[in-house]
Amino acid sequence: MPTIRLNTFVKADIETCFDLSRSIDLHVESTKHTRETAIAGRTSGLIELGDTVTWRARHFGIWQTLTSKITVMQRPVLFVDEMQSGAFKSFRHEHHFGEAAGGTLMTDIFIFEAPLGLLGAMANKLFLTKYMRKLLIQRNEVIKLHAELKQK
Repeated sequence: MPTIRLNTFVKADIETCFDLSRSIDLHVESTKHTRETAIAGRTSGLIELGDTVTWRARHFGIWQTLTSKITVMQRPVLFVDEMQSGAFKSFRHEHHFGEAAGGTLMTDIFIFEAPLGLLGAMANKLFLTKYMRKLLIQRNEVIKLHAELKQK
């Protein structure tokens, strides 16, 4: 299964980074280009252990719906969301937070499997992994911006 590992350093405290990463409202802001919205489960505020969120967004010109559940929550160092239903065969997104000199190191570990067997494996290699990495980078840039503005 493809795995994306992404490190983002933020000049802000760990609690701020952790909470902004759990914010449904900030997630919506970071995915404006896909018109992503939370349509069921928790639809605003901060996600908590056991919460589900159903998202609707436009990817590759197609409206898609995906439901994820928060399966692990260890404030302020880790939370995990896992797909319950959606376009992927499966995914697990680990959000790790560690204190670093002058701020916080956020580490995303995104493990996913595309559907459609061999076709999905080809899609991973050709474009899907790159697309998902770009989405994570964009999301983290928004978190970083908001967190660093809060610290000033």
